[in-house]
Amino acid sequence: MGFPTLWGGGVAHSVMILSLVISLGLLLGKIKVANISLGLTWVLFVGILFGYFCFNLDDHLLHFLKEFGLILFVYSIGLQVGPSFFSSFGKGGLQLNLLAIVTIVLSIGVTLVLFYTTGTPITTMAGILSGAVTNTPGLGAAQQANSDLNGIDAPEIAASYAAAYPIGVVGAILCFLLLRYILRIHTAREEEAAKRGLGATEELTVRPFSVRVKNTQIVGKCVREIGEISQRDFVISRMLKADGDRPTDVINGATVLGLDDELLITAAPHDIEAIIACLGEPVTVDWEKCDKGHISRRILITRPEINGKTIAQLSIRSQFGANITHVYRSGVELVAAPHLQLQMGDKVTVVGTELSISHTEKRLGNSLKRLNIPNLIPIFLGIAFGCLLANIPFYLPGIPQPLKLGLTGGPLIVAILIGCLGPKFRLITYNTISSNLMIREIGLCIFLACVGLGTGKDFVTTVFTANGLSWVGYGALITIVPLLIGGLIGRYVFHLNYYTLIGVLAGANTNPPALRYANDLTTSDSPAVAYATVYPFAMFLRIITIQILILTLG
Repeated sequence: MGFPTLWGGGVAHSVMILSLVISLGLLLGKIKVANISLGLTWVLFVGILFGYFCFNLDDHLLHFLKEFGLILFVYSIGLQVGPSFFSSFGKGGLQLNLLAIVTIVLSIGVTLVLFYTTGTPITTMAGILSGAVTNTPGLGAAQQANSDLNGIDAPEIAASYAAAYPIGVVGAILCFLLLRYILRIHTAREEEAAKRGLGATEELTVRPFSVRVKNTQIVGKCVREIGEISQRDFVISRMLKADGDRPTDVINGATVLGLDDELLITAAPHDIEAIIACLGEPVTVDWEKCDKGHISRRILITRPEINGKTIAQLSIRSQFGANITHVYRSGVELVAAPHLQLQMGDKVTVVGTELSISHTEKRLGNSLKRLNIPNLIPIFLGIAFGCLLANIPFYLPGIPQPLKLGLTGGPLIVAILIGCLGPKFRLITYNTISSNLMIREIGLCIFLACVGLGTGKDFVTTVFTANGLSWVGYGALITIVPLLIGGLIGRYVFHLNYYTLIGVLAGANTNPPALRYANDLTTSDSPAVAYATVYPFAMFLRIITIQILILTLG
Protein backbone atom coordinates (compact mmCIF):
# COMPACT_ATOMS: atom_id res chain seq x y z
CA MET A 1 0.00 0.00 0.00
CA GLY A 2 1.82 3.09 -1.21
CA PHE A 3 4.88 0.96 -1.95
CA PRO A 4 5.95 0.76 1.71
CA THR A 5 8.95 -1.40 0.82
CA LEU A 6 10.55 1.66 -0.75
CA TRP A 7 10.50 3.67 2.48
CA GLY A 8 9.84 1.26 5.28
CA GLY A 9 6.11 1.77 5.80
CA GLY A 10 4.71 2.45 9.28
CA VAL A 11 3.55 5.70 10.85
CA ALA A 12 6.35 7.82 9.35
CA HIS A 13 5.42 6.58 5.87
CA SER A 14 1.74 7.43 6.41
CA VAL A 15 2.45 10.87 7.85
CA MET A 16 4.78 11.64 4.93
CA ILE A 17 2.11 10.80 2.34
CA LEU A 18 -0.57 12.73 4.23
CA SER A 19 1.69 15.78 4.51
CA LEU A 20 2.60 15.66 0.83
CA VAL A 21 -1.05 15.46 -0.19
CA ILE A 22 -2.00 18.44 1.99
CA SER A 23 1.02 20.54 0.95
CA LEU A 24 0.49 20.01 -2.78
CA GLY A 25 -3.26 20.59 -2.42
CA LEU A 26 -2.73 23.89 -0.59
CA LEU A 27 -0.23 25.07 -3.21
CA LEU A 28 -2.66 24.30 -6.05
CA GLY A 29 -5.44 26.00 -4.06
CA LYS A 30 -3.66 29.33 -4.51
CA ILE A 31 -4.19 29.16 -8.29
CA LYS A 32 -7.01 31.41 -9.51
CA VAL A 33 -8.75 31.42 -12.87
CA ALA A 34 -10.86 34.55 -13.51
CA ASN A 35 -10.34 35.35 -9.81
CA ILE A 36 -12.02 32.04 -8.85
CA SER A 37 -10.25 29.31 -6.90
CA LEU A 38 -11.33 25.88 -5.65
CA GLY A 39 -9.27 26.47 -2.52
CA LEU A 40 -8.89 23.57 -0.11
CA THR A 41 -10.83 21.22 -2.39
CA TRP A 42 -7.54 20.73 -4.25
CA VAL A 43 -6.43 18.67 -1.22
CA LEU A 44 -9.20 16.21 -2.09
CA PHE A 45 -8.14 16.05 -5.74
CA VAL A 46 -4.46 15.52 -4.88
CA GLY A 47 -5.50 12.80 -2.41
CA ILE A 48 -7.48 11.11 -5.19
CA LEU A 49 -4.40 11.23 -7.45
CA PHE A 50 -2.17 9.69 -4.77
CA GLY A 51 -4.78 7.06 -4.00
CA TYR A 52 -5.10 6.15 -7.66
CA PHE A 53 -1.34 5.41 -7.85
CA CYS A 54 -1.54 3.38 -4.60
CA PHE A 55 0.35 5.87 -2.43
CA ASN A 56 -1.88 5.33 0.58
CA LEU A 57 -2.16 4.99 4.34
CA ASP A 58 -2.86 2.01 6.55
CA ASP A 59 -6.62 1.40 6.47
CA HIS A 60 -7.11 1.70 10.24
CA LEU A 61 -5.00 4.87 10.44
CA LEU A 62 -6.80 6.32 7.41
CA HIS A 63 -10.20 5.76 9.05
CA PHE A 64 -9.12 7.29 12.37
CA LEU A 65 -7.52 10.36 10.81
CA LYS A 66 -10.54 10.97 8.58
CA GLU A 67 -12.97 10.87 11.51
CA PHE A 68 -10.74 12.93 13.81
CA GLY A 69 -10.17 15.57 11.13
CA LEU A 70 -13.92 15.78 10.55
CA ILE A 71 -14.59 16.24 14.29
CA LEU A 72 -12.04 19.07 14.56
CA PHE A 73 -13.47 20.78 11.49
CA VAL A 74 -17.12 20.56 12.47
CA TYR A 75 -16.50 21.47 16.12
CA SER A 76 -14.51 24.59 15.20
CA ILE A 77 -17.34 25.66 12.87
CA GLY A 78 -19.79 25.26 15.74
CA LEU A 79 -17.67 27.43 18.03
CA GLN A 80 -17.41 30.06 15.31
CA VAL A 81 -21.14 30.31 14.54
CA GLY A 82 -22.39 29.61 18.07
CA PRO A 83 -22.31 33.19 19.43
CA SER A 84 -24.54 34.44 16.59
CA PHE A 85 -26.60 31.27 15.97
CA PHE A 86 -29.80 32.19 17.85
CA SER A 87 -29.39 35.95 17.54
CA SER A 88 -29.42 35.52 13.74
CA PHE A 89 -33.17 34.91 14.04
CA GLY A 90 -33.76 38.46 15.26
CA LYS A 91 -35.95 40.91 13.39
CA GLY A 92 -33.83 41.32 10.27
CA GLY A 93 -32.18 37.92 10.45
CA LEU A 94 -35.47 36.03 10.47
CA GLN A 95 -36.36 37.18 6.97
CA LEU A 96 -32.94 36.30 5.60
CA ASN A 97 -32.93 32.88 7.27
CA LEU A 98 -36.38 32.14 5.85
CA LEU A 99 -35.02 32.70 2.35
CA ALA A 100 -32.03 30.48 3.15
CA ILE A 101 -34.39 27.74 4.33
CA VAL A 102 -36.40 28.05 1.10
CA THR A 103 -33.20 27.69 -0.95
CA ILE A 104 -32.07 24.64 1.06
CA VAL A 105 -35.48 22.97 0.73
CA LEU A 106 -35.43 23.59 -3.02
CA SER A 107 -32.00 21.95 -3.36
CA ILE A 108 -33.18 18.92 -1.41
CA GLY A 109 -36.33 18.82 -3.56
CA VAL A 110 -34.29 18.81 -6.78
CA THR A 111 -32.09 16.05 -5.31
CA LEU A 112 -35.12 13.89 -4.48
CA VAL A 113 -36.63 14.41 -7.94
CA LEU A 114 -33.38 13.26 -9.55
CA PHE A 115 -33.14 10.33 -7.14
CA TYR A 116 -36.61 9.01 -7.98
CA THR A 117 -36.49 9.74 -11.73
CA THR A 118 -32.96 8.54 -12.52
CA GLY A 119 -32.58 5.66 -10.08
CA THR A 120 -29.21 7.00 -8.90
CA PRO A 121 -28.34 5.62 -5.42
CA ILE A 122 -28.99 8.02 -2.56
CA THR A 123 -25.33 7.80 -1.50
CA THR A 124 -24.29 9.16 -4.89
CA MET A 125 -27.00 11.84 -4.82
CA ALA A 126 -25.88 12.88 -1.31
CA GLY A 127 -22.35 13.38 -2.59
CA ILE A 128 -23.60 15.35 -5.60
CA LEU A 129 -25.76 17.51 -3.33
CA SER A 130 -22.82 18.27 -1.01
CA GLY A 131 -20.59 19.17 -3.95
CA ALA A 132 -23.25 21.22 -5.72
CA VAL A 133 -23.71 23.41 -2.64
CA THR A 134 -19.97 23.32 -1.77
CA ASN A 135 -20.74 21.92 1.67
CA THR A 136 -17.81 19.80 2.85
CA PRO A 137 -19.32 19.07 6.30
CA GLY A 138 -22.28 17.62 4.41
CA LEU A 139 -19.88 15.22 2.70
CA GLY A 140 -18.59 14.11 6.08
CA ALA A 141 -22.12 13.81 7.49
CA ALA A 142 -23.23 11.66 4.55
CA GLN A 143 -20.23 9.34 4.90
CA GLN A 144 -20.72 9.04 8.66
CA ALA A 145 -24.46 8.35 8.33
CA ASN A 146 -23.88 5.68 5.67
CA SER A 147 -21.17 4.07 7.81
CA ASP A 148 -23.52 3.98 10.82
CA LEU A 149 -26.32 2.52 8.71
CA ASN A 150 -24.45 -0.04 6.61
CA GLY A 151 -21.19 -0.52 8.49
CA ILE A 152 -19.04 0.26 5.41
CA ASP A 153 -17.76 3.31 3.59
CA ALA A 154 -19.33 4.32 0.27
CA PRO A 155 -16.57 5.68 -2.03
CA GLU A 156 -19.16 6.99 -4.49
CA ILE A 157 -20.11 9.72 -1.98
CA ALA A 158 -16.68 11.37 -2.23
CA ALA A 159 -16.37 10.65 -5.97
CA SER A 160 -19.68 12.32 -6.81
CA TYR A 161 -18.84 15.21 -4.45
CA ALA A 162 -15.56 15.80 -6.31
CA ALA A 163 -17.37 15.69 -9.66
CA ALA A 164 -20.02 18.22 -8.63
CA TYR A 165 -17.92 20.64 -6.55
CA PRO A 166 -16.41 22.73 -9.41
CA ILE A 167 -19.84 23.33 -10.95
CA GLY A 168 -21.07 24.29 -7.46
CA VAL A 169 -18.55 27.14 -7.35
CA VAL A 170 -18.89 28.32 -10.96
CA GLY A 171 -22.67 27.73 -11.11
CA ALA A 172 -23.37 29.98 -8.12
CA ILE A 173 -21.45 32.87 -9.69
CA LEU A 174 -23.25 32.35 -13.01
CA CYS A 175 -26.56 32.48 -11.14
CA PHE A 176 -25.62 35.84 -9.62
CA LEU A 177 -24.92 37.18 -13.11
CA LEU A 178 -28.20 35.76 -14.48
CA LEU A 179 -30.19 37.25 -11.59
CA ARG A 180 -28.64 40.63 -12.29
CA TYR A 181 -30.12 40.59 -15.80
CA ILE A 182 -33.36 38.75 -15.01
CA LEU A 183 -34.19 41.18 -12.19
CA ARG A 184 -33.00 44.18 -14.26
CA ILE A 185 -30.78 45.40 -11.46
CA HIS A 186 -29.73 49.05 -11.58
CA THR A 187 -26.35 48.71 -9.90
CA ALA A 188 -25.96 52.38 -8.93
CA ARG A 189 -29.32 52.46 -7.10
CA GLU A 190 -28.66 49.12 -5.42
CA GLU A 191 -25.20 50.28 -4.36
CA GLU A 192 -26.59 53.47 -2.82
CA ALA A 193 -29.32 51.57 -0.96
CA ALA A 194 -26.78 49.01 0.29
CA LYS A 195 -24.46 51.75 1.59
CA ARG A 196 -27.35 53.31 3.53
CA GLY A 197 -28.18 49.91 5.02
CA LEU A 198 -31.64 49.75 3.48
CA GLY A 199 -33.49 46.45 3.24
CA ALA A 200 -33.29 43.48 5.57
CA THR A 201 -29.81 44.47 6.76
CA GLU A 202 -31.33 47.52 8.47
CA GLU A 203 -31.88 45.27 11.47
CA LEU A 204 -28.29 44.00 11.38
CA THR A 205 -26.21 47.17 11.09
CA VAL A 206 -25.84 50.49 12.91
CA ARG A 207 -25.21 54.02 11.71
CA PRO A 208 -24.33 57.34 13.42
CA PHE A 209 -26.40 60.46 12.79
CA SER A 210 -26.89 63.92 14.34
CA VAL A 211 -30.15 65.49 15.51
CA ARG A 212 -31.22 68.80 17.08
CA VAL A 213 -33.82 68.65 19.86
CA LYS A 214 -36.92 70.57 18.72
CA ASN A 215 -39.78 68.54 20.19
CA THR A 216 -41.02 70.53 23.19
CA GLN A 217 -42.82 67.43 24.49
CA ILE A 218 -39.52 65.75 25.38
CA VAL A 219 -37.64 68.84 26.57
CA GLY A 220 -36.74 68.36 30.22
CA LYS A 221 -36.96 64.58 30.02
CA CYS A 222 -33.95 62.33 30.61
CA VAL A 223 -32.40 59.94 28.08
CA ARG A 224 -33.86 56.90 29.86
CA GLU A 225 -37.41 58.28 29.56
CA ILE A 226 -36.92 59.04 25.87
CA GLY A 227 -35.80 55.47 25.28
CA GLU A 228 -39.02 54.23 26.89
CA ILE A 229 -41.12 56.65 24.84
CA SER A 230 -39.49 55.84 21.49
CA GLN A 231 -39.24 52.07 22.13
CA ARG A 232 -35.96 52.07 20.20
CA ASP A 233 -32.40 51.02 21.05
CA PHE A 234 -29.95 53.90 20.60
CA VAL A 235 -26.80 55.35 22.15
CA ILE A 236 -26.04 59.05 22.53
CA SER A 237 -22.28 59.33 22.30
CA ARG A 238 -21.92 63.14 22.23
CA MET A 239 -24.15 66.09 23.19
CA LEU A 240 -23.63 69.81 22.56
CA LYS A 241 -25.85 71.92 24.81
CA ALA A 242 -27.62 74.85 23.18
CA ASP A 243 -25.83 77.29 25.51
CA GLY A 244 -22.49 75.49 25.54
CA ASP A 245 -19.35 75.76 23.44
CA ARG A 246 -18.09 72.18 23.93
CA PRO A 247 -19.81 68.78 24.18
CA THR A 248 -20.93 67.35 27.51
CA ASP A 249 -18.42 64.95 29.08
CA VAL A 250 -20.77 62.33 30.52
CA ILE A 251 -24.05 61.21 28.95
CA ASN A 252 -26.10 58.55 30.74
CA GLY A 253 -29.70 57.57 31.36
CA ALA A 254 -30.17 60.49 33.78
CA THR A 255 -28.91 63.17 31.35
CA VAL A 256 -31.66 65.74 30.72
CA LEU A 257 -32.25 67.09 27.20
CA GLY A 258 -32.93 70.72 26.51
CA LEU A 259 -34.33 72.66 23.55
CA ASP A 260 -31.84 73.02 20.67
CA ASP A 261 -29.37 70.54 22.18
CA GLU A 262 -27.43 68.73 19.42
CA LEU A 263 -26.87 64.99 19.76
CA LEU A 264 -24.68 62.39 18.01
CA ILE A 265 -26.66 59.13 18.09
CA THR A 266 -25.90 55.59 16.98
CA ALA A 267 -28.83 53.32 16.04
CA ALA A 268 -30.00 50.77 13.51
CA PRO A 269 -30.95 52.39 10.14
CA HIS A 270 -34.59 51.32 10.45
CA ASP A 271 -34.90 53.20 13.78
CA ILE A 272 -33.37 56.48 12.62
CA GLU A 273 -36.55 58.12 11.26
CA ALA A 274 -38.54 57.26 14.39
CA ILE A 275 -35.81 58.63 16.68
CA ILE A 276 -35.50 61.86 14.67
CA ALA A 277 -39.31 62.28 14.71
CA CYS A 278 -39.30 61.82 18.49
CA LEU A 279 -36.48 64.29 19.15
CA GLY A 280 -36.67 67.02 16.52
CA GLU A 281 -34.83 67.48 13.25
CA PRO A 282 -31.70 66.12 11.53
CA VAL A 283 -28.64 68.35 11.56
CA THR A 284 -25.09 68.24 10.23
CA VAL A 285 -22.39 68.76 12.88
CA ASP A 286 -18.62 68.52 12.50
CA TRP A 287 -18.05 66.74 15.81
CA GLU A 288 -14.30 66.40 15.31
CA LYS A 289 -13.97 70.18 14.94
CA CYS A 290 -16.16 71.19 17.89
CA ASP A 291 -15.10 68.33 20.17
CA LYS A 292 -11.32 68.16 20.04
CA GLY A 293 -11.18 66.92 23.61
CA HIS A 294 -13.00 63.67 22.83
CA ILE A 295 -11.73 60.77 20.77
CA SER A 296 -13.06 57.35 19.78
CA ARG A 297 -11.13 54.12 20.05
CA ARG A 298 -11.83 50.44 19.48
CA ILE A 299 -11.08 48.29 22.52
CA LEU A 300 -10.88 44.51 22.62
CA ILE A 301 -12.56 42.75 25.55
CA THR A 302 -9.99 40.35 26.98
CA ARG A 303 -10.66 40.25 30.74
CA PRO A 304 -12.46 37.00 31.69
CA GLU A 305 -14.53 38.68 34.42
CA ILE A 306 -16.24 40.89 31.79
CA ASN A 307 -17.55 37.84 29.91
CA GLY A 308 -21.36 37.66 30.21
CA LYS A 309 -21.84 41.07 31.86
CA THR A 310 -24.17 43.65 30.36
CA ILE A 311 -23.00 47.14 29.37
CA ALA A 312 -25.15 48.58 32.15
CA GLN A 313 -23.44 46.40 34.76
CA LEU A 314 -20.02 47.75 33.80
CA SER A 315 -21.02 51.38 34.63
CA ILE A 316 -18.43 52.73 32.19
CA ARG A 317 -20.24 56.06 31.85
CA SER A 318 -20.69 56.79 35.55
CA GLN A 319 -17.23 55.55 36.61
CA PHE A 320 -14.99 56.81 33.81
CA GLY A 321 -17.06 59.29 31.79
CA ALA A 322 -16.81 57.30 28.54
CA ASN A 323 -19.51 55.87 26.27
CA ILE A 324 -19.59 52.50 24.51
CA THR A 325 -21.31 53.22 21.19
CA HIS A 326 -20.74 50.10 19.04
CA VAL A 327 -20.12 46.42 19.68
CA TYR A 328 -18.53 44.38 16.86
CA ARG A 329 -19.11 40.63 17.13
CA SER A 330 -18.86 37.76 14.64
CA GLY A 331 -18.89 40.09 11.64
CA VAL A 332 -21.96 42.07 12.82
CA GLU A 333 -22.02 45.54 14.39
CA LEU A 334 -24.49 45.87 17.27
CA VAL A 335 -26.07 48.85 19.06
CA ALA A 336 -24.49 49.14 22.49
CA ALA A 337 -27.81 48.88 24.36
CA PRO A 338 -27.56 48.69 28.18
CA HIS A 339 -28.98 45.14 28.23
CA LEU A 340 -26.46 43.75 25.69
CA GLN A 341 -24.23 41.04 27.18
CA LEU A 342 -20.57 41.35 26.28
CA GLN A 343 -18.32 38.42 25.41
CA MET A 344 -14.60 37.74 25.32
CA GLY A 345 -13.28 38.82 21.95
CA ASP A 346 -15.91 41.55 21.34
CA LYS A 347 -14.57 44.80 19.92
CA VAL A 348 -16.25 47.89 21.36
CA THR A 349 -16.03 51.48 20.15
CA VAL A 350 -15.60 53.85 23.09
CA VAL A 351 -15.97 57.65 22.97
CA GLY A 352 -14.50 59.90 25.65
CA THR A 353 -11.45 61.86 26.71
CA GLU A 354 -7.99 60.33 26.45
CA LEU A 355 -7.98 59.76 30.23
CA SER A 356 -11.45 58.19 30.37
CA ILE A 357 -10.66 55.85 27.49
CA SER A 358 -7.40 54.87 29.18
CA HIS A 359 -9.34 53.86 32.33
CA THR A 360 -11.92 52.01 30.23
CA GLU A 361 -9.16 50.17 28.39
CA LYS A 362 -7.72 48.91 31.68
CA ARG A 363 -11.18 47.75 32.78
CA LEU A 364 -11.95 45.85 29.56
CA GLY A 365 -8.48 44.43 28.96
CA ASN A 366 -7.49 45.17 25.35
CA SER A 367 -4.62 42.71 25.70
CA LEU A 368 -3.93 40.81 22.50
CA LYS A 369 -1.39 38.74 24.43
CA ARG A 370 -4.13 37.47 26.74
CA LEU A 371 -6.34 36.48 23.78
CA ASN A 372 -3.44 34.83 21.97
CA ILE A 373 -3.21 32.18 24.71
CA PRO A 374 -5.36 29.31 23.39
CA ASN A 375 -8.31 28.27 25.53
CA LEU A 376 -8.24 24.49 24.98
CA ILE A 377 -10.52 23.23 27.77
CA PRO A 378 -13.86 24.03 26.02
CA ILE A 379 -12.50 22.48 22.81
CA PHE A 380 -11.59 19.03 24.14
CA LEU A 381 -14.34 18.94 26.77
CA GLY A 382 -16.87 19.93 24.13
CA ILE A 383 -15.58 17.29 21.72
CA ALA A 384 -15.98 14.67 24.47
CA PHE A 385 -19.60 15.68 25.12
CA GLY A 386 -20.20 15.91 21.36
CA CYS A 387 -19.05 12.32 20.87
CA LEU A 388 -21.38 11.20 23.66
CA LEU A 389 -24.30 13.05 22.08
CA ALA A 390 -23.39 11.61 18.68
CA ASN A 391 -24.30 8.07 19.78
CA ILE A 392 -27.62 8.78 21.51
CA PRO A 393 -30.42 7.29 19.36
CA PHE A 394 -33.66 9.19 18.72
CA TYR A 395 -36.73 8.59 16.58
CA LEU A 396 -38.53 10.74 14.01
CA PRO A 397 -42.12 10.11 12.94
CA GLY A 398 -42.32 7.88 9.86
CA ILE A 399 -38.74 6.61 10.17
CA PRO A 400 -38.62 3.05 11.58
CA GLN A 401 -34.95 2.89 12.50
CA PRO A 402 -33.45 5.10 15.23
CA LEU A 403 -31.38 8.08 14.10
CA LYS A 404 -28.12 9.34 15.55
CA LEU A 405 -26.50 12.73 15.19
CA GLY A 406 -23.19 11.03 14.41
CA LEU A 407 -19.71 12.52 14.58
CA THR A 408 -20.81 15.56 12.60
CA GLY A 409 -24.10 16.45 14.25
CA GLY A 410 -23.09 15.70 17.86
CA PRO A 411 -19.95 17.87 18.09
CA LEU A 412 -21.61 20.58 15.97
CA ILE A 413 -24.61 20.96 18.29
CA VAL A 414 -22.46 20.90 21.45
CA ALA A 415 -20.11 23.51 19.96
CA ILE A 416 -23.03 25.78 18.99
CA LEU A 417 -24.52 25.52 22.50
CA ILE A 418 -21.16 26.18 24.17
CA GLY A 419 -20.42 29.11 21.87
CA CYS A 420 -23.87 30.61 22.39
CA LEU A 421 -24.66 29.85 26.03
CA GLY A 422 -21.15 29.78 27.50
CA PRO A 423 -20.99 33.53 28.27
CA LYS A 424 -24.39 33.39 30.01
CA PHE A 425 -22.87 30.95 32.51
CA ARG A 426 -19.57 32.86 32.64
CA LEU A 427 -17.81 30.04 30.75
CA ILE A 428 -14.88 31.37 28.72
CA THR A 429 -15.23 29.82 25.28
CA TYR A 430 -13.37 32.42 23.22
CA ASN A 431 -10.39 31.55 21.07
CA THR A 432 -8.81 33.96 18.63
CA ILE A 433 -10.08 33.87 15.06
CA SER A 434 -6.65 32.71 13.95
CA SER A 435 -6.51 29.79 16.41
CA ASN A 436 -10.05 28.68 15.57
CA LEU A 437 -9.26 28.98 11.87
CA MET A 438 -6.07 26.95 12.36
CA ILE A 439 -7.97 24.10 14.03
CA ARG A 440 -10.67 24.22 11.36
CA GLU A 441 -8.26 24.24 8.43
CA ILE A 442 -6.09 21.45 9.86
CA GLY A 443 -9.16 19.29 10.50
CA LEU A 444 -10.55 19.96 7.03
CA CYS A 445 -7.22 19.28 5.28
CA ILE A 446 -6.75 15.96 7.11
CA PHE A 447 -10.34 14.95 6.35
CA LEU A 448 -10.19 15.86 2.65
CA ALA A 449 -6.79 14.21 2.19
CA CYS A 450 -8.03 10.97 3.78
CA VAL A 451 -11.25 11.00 1.76
CA GLY A 452 -9.24 11.48 -1.44
CA LEU A 453 -6.76 8.74 -0.57
CA GLY A 454 -9.58 6.33 0.21
CA THR A 455 -11.47 7.17 -2.98
CA GLY A 456 -8.64 7.45 -5.50
CA LYS A 457 -8.30 3.80 -6.42
CA ASP A 458 -11.71 3.65 -8.11
CA PHE A 459 -12.16 7.35 -8.94
CA VAL A 460 -11.12 7.33 -12.62
CA THR A 461 -13.15 4.25 -13.53
CA THR A 462 -16.17 5.71 -11.70
CA VAL A 463 -16.18 9.38 -12.69
CA PHE A 464 -14.80 9.41 -16.23
CA THR A 465 -17.75 7.49 -17.61
CA ALA A 466 -21.24 8.35 -18.81
CA ASN A 467 -22.42 8.11 -15.19
CA GLY A 468 -19.72 10.52 -14.07
CA LEU A 469 -20.73 13.09 -16.68
CA SER A 470 -24.35 12.75 -15.60
CA TRP A 471 -23.25 13.55 -12.04
CA VAL A 472 -21.91 16.89 -13.28
CA GLY A 473 -25.26 17.59 -14.94
CA TYR A 474 -27.19 16.66 -11.81
CA GLY A 475 -24.89 18.93 -9.79
CA ALA A 476 -25.56 21.82 -12.16
CA LEU A 477 -29.32 21.41 -11.68
CA ILE A 478 -28.98 21.23 -7.87
CA THR A 479 -26.85 24.38 -7.91
CA ILE A 480 -28.66 26.56 -10.43
CA VAL A 481 -32.39 25.81 -10.03
CA PRO A 482 -32.65 26.56 -6.26
CA LEU A 483 -30.49 29.70 -6.54
CA LEU A 484 -32.52 31.17 -9.40
CA ILE A 485 -35.87 30.41 -7.75
CA GLY A 486 -34.53 31.61 -4.39
CA GLY A 487 -33.30 34.80 -6.03
CA LEU A 488 -36.73 35.52 -7.53
CA ILE A 489 -38.45 34.85 -4.20
CA GLY A 490 -35.93 37.02 -2.35
CA ARG A 491 -36.46 39.92 -4.71
CA TYR A 492 -40.22 39.85 -5.31
CA VAL A 493 -41.46 38.39 -2.00
CA PHE A 494 -38.89 39.64 0.54
CA HIS A 495 -37.91 42.74 -1.50
CA LEU A 496 -34.22 42.32 -0.74
CA ASN A 497 -31.48 44.58 -2.02
CA TYR A 498 -29.50 42.78 -4.77
CA TYR A 499 -26.24 42.70 -2.79
CA THR A 500 -28.01 41.43 0.30
CA LEU A 501 -29.79 38.83 -1.84
CA ILE A 502 -26.63 37.32 -3.33
CA GLY A 503 -25.04 37.31 0.14
CA VAL A 504 -27.96 35.23 1.43
CA LEU A 505 -27.76 32.83 -1.53
CA ALA A 506 -24.00 32.38 -1.01
CA GLY A 507 -24.62 31.72 2.69
CA ALA A 508 -27.42 29.22 1.99
CA ASN A 509 -24.93 27.26 -0.14
CA THR A 510 -22.14 27.84 2.42
CA ASN A 511 -20.09 28.98 -0.57
CA PRO A 512 -17.02 31.15 0.31
CA PRO A 513 -15.89 31.64 -3.35
CA ALA A 514 -19.37 32.98 -4.18
CA LEU A 515 -19.18 35.36 -1.21
CA ARG A 516 -15.80 36.66 -2.38
CA TYR A 517 -17.31 37.31 -5.81
CA ALA A 518 -20.30 39.10 -4.23
CA ASN A 519 -18.00 41.27 -2.08
CA ASP A 520 -16.04 42.30 -5.17
CA LEU A 521 -19.22 43.67 -6.77
CA THR A 522 -19.90 46.32 -4.11
CA THR A 523 -18.12 48.63 -1.68
CA SER A 524 -20.81 48.01 0.96
CA ASP A 525 -20.69 45.17 3.47
CA SER A 526 -24.25 43.98 2.70
CA PRO A 527 -23.19 40.62 1.15
CA ALA A 528 -20.89 39.82 4.09
CA VAL A 529 -23.51 40.77 6.71
CA ALA A 530 -26.20 38.71 4.97
CA TYR A 531 -23.83 35.74 4.55
CA ALA A 532 -22.80 35.83 8.22
CA THR A 533 -26.46 36.02 9.28
CA VAL A 534 -27.66 32.89 7.45
CA TYR A 535 -24.44 30.83 7.47
CA PRO A 536 -24.82 29.31 10.99
CA PHE A 537 -28.33 27.93 10.49
CA ALA A 538 -27.66 26.99 6.85
CA MET A 539 -24.61 24.95 7.88
CA PHE A 540 -26.62 23.23 10.62
CA LEU A 541 -29.47 22.39 8.23
CA ARG A 542 -27.12 21.10 5.53
CA ILE A 543 -25.44 18.71 7.96
CA ILE A 544 -28.65 17.41 9.56
CA THR A 545 -30.78 17.07 6.41
CA ILE A 546 -28.21 15.11 4.44
CA GLN A 547 -27.98 12.58 7.26
CA ILE A 548 -31.76 12.20 7.23
CA LEU A 549 -31.64 11.58 3.46
CA ILE A 550 -29.10 8.78 3.89
CA LEU A 551 -30.80 7.19 6.88
CA THR A 552 -34.30 7.25 5.39
CA LEU A 553 -33.49 6.32 1.78
CA GLY A 554 -30.24 4.37 2.17
